[in-house]
Amino acid sequence: MGYDDIIKLRSMLLRSKEKESIFSRSKFIGEMQQLAMSVKPTDVELSFKNKPFYRVSFSDIIQPMGPSAELEKMRMTENPKIPQKIDYIVSDDLKAAEASFMLYGSGQDIYKITTILSSGVLGSEQKKKLVPTRYSITAVDDIIAKQLMKRIKTYKQINEYLVYESFFLDNGFVILLMPGGWEYENFEAWAPGTPWSMQMKEPTILQEYESFKGRTTYAESEGGGYYAARLAVAESLDQMRKQARAVVFREIYEGYVVPLGVWQVRENARNAMRQKPSKFSTMKEAMNFISSKLRLPIDNYIKISKILQQRRIDSFLNL
Repeated sequence: MGYDDIIKLRSMLLRSKEKESIFSRSKFIGEMQQLAMSVKPTDVELSFKNKPFYRVSFSDIIQPMGPSAELEKMRMTENPKIPQKIDYIVSDDLKAAEASFMLYGSGQDIYKITTILSSGVLGSEQKKKLVPTRYSITAVDDIIAKQLMKRIKTYKQINEYLVYESFFLDNGFVILLMPGGWEYENFEAWAPGTPWSMQMKEPTILQEYESFKGRTTYAESEGGGYYAARLAVAESLDQMRKQARAVVFREIYEGYVVPLGVWQVRENARNAMRQKPSKFSTMKEAMNFISSKLRLPIDNYIKISKILQQRRIDSFLNL
């Protein structure tokens, strides 16, 4: 879908609001958790304290939001359809991270796991709590990728240079996989004129990196986008049963004027990894090809890169 259709769908979504403690065990929370675990939409009757009125709000940090109203009463008019596997995992006394990866392994998609984690139903009984949606999205991306990376680090390394591409919603993704042990680097290049770069006169490149050992700090400069793109790369490598060094080039163009959510990063990167890659025998050939796909000069990325500046034995041989 294009911007107009996505914003239209968001603007038609009526959200109900209810204040609860994150540790609440109320009937309302219990029913909300059942709705979160259901694999099919469940019919619900809602009564509001006041009449919702139509409005759409825009922000530079969250996706467009439609109308909302304070909830007075909620009643489920049918039983939620909760699969036995989900019920089993949720009922077991597991840590939230362990339960999340088990849900992923059982076939649940990232978005369902995020909803379940956000509802506060995961974790050991004494530590269960509601999780803000933005936190749960990044947490699930991080949890799943870290578990996949454990497997990736045991696979054989690729023996050629692979380049994947995806361009959509004024975002361009070019992903490079190179021979070597697992490393990951992510670039975000923001063009002037977006809500995040309104004061900039020149494009700005953000960079985050992790070594084979992983990282212990949050990717502050890029936030959820770093973890969403990393998940897409990790999923693809796990499916290939291969190990590689990965560099993601994300260019955000002037037309990206409304934030649509980190999901578009995840799905754009996933779409790139689903395409047939361009294959090269040398890094020089791969970088020349990538240079033709990016708007910014490739040297702008290389001079701040941790991976692209590495000089390896095969680099000397090939270059």
